[in-house]
Amino acid sequence: MPLKFWIAGLTSPERSTLIATFGGWLLDGMDVMMYSFAIPTLIVQWHLSHGQAGLLGTVTLLISAVGGWLAGIAADRYGRTQVLQITILWFALFTFLSGFTNSYWQLLVTRGLQGLGFGGEWAVGSVLMGEAIRPQHRGKAVGTVQAGWAIGWGLAAFAYAALFSLLPSALAWRVMFWIGILPALLVFYIRWHVPEPELSRHARENARHSGAKVQFLEIFNPEILRITALTSLMSVGLQGGYYAITTWLPTYLETVRGLSILSTGGYLCVTIFGSLCGYLVSAHLTDRLGRKWTLLLFSVNSLLAVWAYTFLTISNHLTLALGFPLGFFASGSFSPIGAYFSELFPSRFRASGQGFSYNMGRGLGALFPALVGFLGARIELRQAIAIFATGAYLLVILAIALLPETKNESLRS
Repeated sequence: MPLKFWIAGLTSPERSTLIATFGGWLLDGMDVMMYSFAIPTLIVQWHLSHGQAGLLGTVTLLISAVGGWLAGIAADRYGRTQVLQITILWFALFTFLSGFTNSYWQLLVTRGLQGLGFGGEWAVGSVLMGEAIRPQHRGKAVGTVQAGWAIGWGLAAFAYAALFSLLPSALAWRVMFWIGILPALLVFYIRWHVPEPELSRHARENARHSGAKVQFLEIFNPEILRITALTSLMSVGLQGGYYAITTWLPTYLETVRGLSILSTGGYLCVTIFGSLCGYLVSAHLTDRLGRKWTLLLFSVNSLLAVWAYTFLTISNHLTLALGFPLGFFASGSFSPIGAYFSELFPSRFRASGQGFSYNMGRGLGALFPALVGFLGARIELRQAIAIFATGAYLLVILAIALLPETKNESLRS
């Protein structure tokens, strides 16, 4: 079904939820990916090692794991929309404050605190989407929301090219972070237009009437532990592979390929456009092929694209062209995740389970940029990227093989 037709068929609450979560993920992507563009400047101005630069990328992702777990628990107890607003305000504020830092340690703190809101936003927003959208559109809708990340990444690339061309680099990176306050405006839309899903309200009412409280540790009960473990393993692979590539991509293009700032921005635009297409195509395939087959297709091709991009002896023109499949498959791998995880966990602790699994993956996957940086000091950067991305996507393939298919299934009560 064409994009305009299935969106037109959504109810007003479904459409408002789609708009709000799409906007949140777009601005989330813009705020987080700004750092990847600031890395080369900070390395020069603050005399950072590659390991320190990688750790600045890792700390946001690592602490976002804690943010996702906490936000998931809060969303099961207090509601999805209320907690979503808090997480958006949080990551916007600390992105903005990052622009005022004057040392490595100050930026480490503000980026770490930014991670709390970043992790919480996905954990709550994906559950909100999964519960608000009907089964026949769930995969497309949640995958379409993921496409907002590519647009946010594109806005960060545009800001990078414009600001670093017009301003001194010492000021340009600060202005990029100051722009990160913009997501705070989205809270007003959510407050006025996005209702709490009925499924979530009923689960909390039933818990109140029975006197039972949602216990976070329920996701480790024997009957659900296998799902918790395998979804966490899949998240480690997806996020570790993605961040190993995207965190270091601007630096790779500038230092290994010898591209200028404007040329790097142009090359990244091809990758970002591929990323946007990958999210949207994968979103539709999620409902057509199923969750598992779509994930397998995109994970295997992500592995092949990384190897082609980093290990083949190719010209810069071919590198430019390969940026499209690199972005297409690496980003498209995420589209099925929100719907898939929502269908694997029951309503009573869905946000806790989904928040834990996705953000456990983010926490461990967060180590990959730092490890690439440390290994890149000893071998070629392209080799370091390829090694960690390969290991990551092999973990995804293993988890896919062991999880069930959930296509067209109603959410578990």
